[in-house]
Amino acid sequence: MAKTQLNVRVDEGTARAARERALERGMSVNRYIEELVRQDTGEAGRAFVDAAADFMKQYESVFAEEFEAGSSARTTPRDGRR
Repeated sequence: MAKTQLNVRVDEGTARAARERALERGMSVNRYIEELVRQDTGEAGRAFVDAAADFMKQYESVFAEEFEAGSSARTTPRDGRR
């Protein structure tokens, strides 16, 4: 993916916090800011949901088998109420 340079001005406290957080996460300030924007715009959330959907497709039969076996063996709710 092509990168575009974006210049922003922030106060020193914000810049310091960005540098510290990036360092804690082992990434550059550029990468840290890029990740924040992606999270804010929902790209990370969509990627997670897509990956979870793919996982469920792959293992759908395993889950179905497990839950069907569990539901037929259980006659009362787990908390004991009827």
